[in-house]
Amino acid sequence: MSFATATAAQLYPVAPTGPADSAPAVRGEVEVQLRMRHAGQRTLRLRYELVGVADAPVVLVAGGISAHRHIAANPGFAEKGWAEGLVGAGRALDPQCRRLLGFDFIGADGALDAPIDTADQADAIAALLDALQIEQLHGFVGYSYGALVGLQLAIRHPNRLQKLIAVSGAHRPHPYASAWRALQRRAVALGQLQCAESHGLALARQFAMLSYRTPEEFGERFDAAPEVINGRVRVAAEDYLDAAGAQYVARTQVNAYLRLSESIDLHRVDPAAVSVPTLVVAVEGDRLVPLSDLVSLVEGLGPRGSLRVLRSPYGHDAFLKETDRINAILTTALRLPGETA
Repeated sequence: MSFATATAAQLYPVAPTGPADSAPAVRGEVEVQLRMRHAGQRTLRLRYELVGVADAPVVLVAGGISAHRHIAANPGFAEKGWAEGLVGAGRALDPQCRRLLGFDFIGADGALDAPIDTADQADAIAALLDALQIEQLHGFVGYSYGALVGLQLAIRHPNRLQKLIAVSGAHRPHPYASAWRALQRRAVALGQLQCAESHGLALARQFAMLSYRTPEEFGERFDAAPEVINGRVRVAAEDYLDAAGAQYVARTQVNAYLRLSESIDLHRVDPAAVSVPTLVVAVEGDRLVPLSDLVSLVEGLGPRGSLRVLRSPYGHDAFLKETDRINAILTTALRLPGETA
């Protein structure tokens, strides 16, 4: 079944700047014709980064809506990536043993002002794999929104991946989480009405940080008396929230945030339609993707599904904070026949 075609590919290989045995890094763009679920036929440009030794098994790593193609620093691209702690020598995601593929979600540049379905992201990945002549992924590691996309890929293009690791992402959005995101989008809209779009986006991100983390973490980090500054009360967590909002505004297009936030709420799949072996990783205390929803997902997967549960004060962000524990899970899940720990 074909949903998209690649019409052009541009590759930008970069000579490693580290040791001679460093894994090569390539960035590129692929132009595709994609029939989107809610927006019709579109011409889109997919941006990707591929890091790792030639002929190694390929693992696609996809994160939340603010993640991008640069997973971690490498000899070709030294800037910090969005999942630094999970990539490196001796890790499950070791570029000397696996080729790591990252890509920018469609809509991430803010240029696409149309509803974006997770099915569209899956079809875009299939087209990208065609352009890169990658017949099959050894694994797809999806966290948060990336897990939703991985489920769609496993349904729509099951021959393109051997196994799926879905972390903190379910077959449907929880109504509580959808309501939270709806209010975040209203904060952006209010900022736009006030001609203060960036302030609205910053506030939306600050609300999001509360939903990503847990009351337990805030209790440990910000248990200090409030201060009265210029006649106003300021609580201990506000500096942290202000910094989070400012950082997000500096790197995120408003339209990209809105459309990808909507995309989470559009997501619906039937777990029974997933035919790929799937490991689901849940975090006890995740306020956005409750454990009960991930138990339901695994039950729907039947014999193809298995479940790991983590306890962490970091809630939805545990994937990015509990890197050693996540690495242990990935090491087992991505192990090839004959490989030892």
